[in-house]
Amino acid sequence: MPESVYKVIELVGTSTESWEKAAAAAVRQAAQKLRDLRVAEVSELDMQLKDGEVQSYRAKVKVSFKYEGDA
Repeated sequence: MPESVYKVIELVGTSTESWEKAAAAAVRQAAQKLRDLRVAEVSELDMQLKDGEVQSYRAKVKVSFKYEGDA
């Protein structure tokens, strides 16, 4: 089997409903632009607040995909 190289990028997804939906939004967007996604790792969760209320959930996601050069 030949050796492979993967690139990792970091994205932030948002949702007004949950961290799970925020992470899924980041992966969904990445899948539209990148080929051969391999792994998604949630590295951080936070919330945007206004007047003490949760406005949105944010998930910082590291996504890896097969690296084919020039990217």
